[in-house]
Amino acid sequence: MVVRVIALPPPAFGEAVTVLRPGPAVLDIYGNDAPGPDEEHPLHGCVVAPEPGAETLGGQDTVTDRLVIYAPAGTDVRPTDRLRIRGEVFTVHGPVQDFRSPMTGTRAGVQITARRVTG
Repeated sequence: MVVRVIALPPPAFGEAVTVLRPGPAVLDIYGNDAPGPDEEHPLHGCVVAPEPGAETLGGQDTVTDRLVIYAPAGTDVRPTDRLRIRGEVFTVHGPVQDFRSPMTGTRAGVQITARRVTG
């Protein structure tokens, strides 16, 4: 039996998001394990939607930006990843939600919540 893999072009809609994942552990100057350089891979065909953020005043100005990313089914994102979205780096906040049809089990896509704190 011959299995053929067909590489499809990225979707023509949505936008690209880059996943930043810590590489294999390396030893730091003290001989301890430290995260290796980031490994990157793109996610094409994503929808990026803003969520209400927050601003804390008093002593220190802190602004929290939140985004919800809807990505194609089978997207490889982990809660420990970071995402580069429109040139800014966000952390994945919480688990990645996988949507499935209750009638057919068909995977519809994933929802990722991203957060960035500045200030």
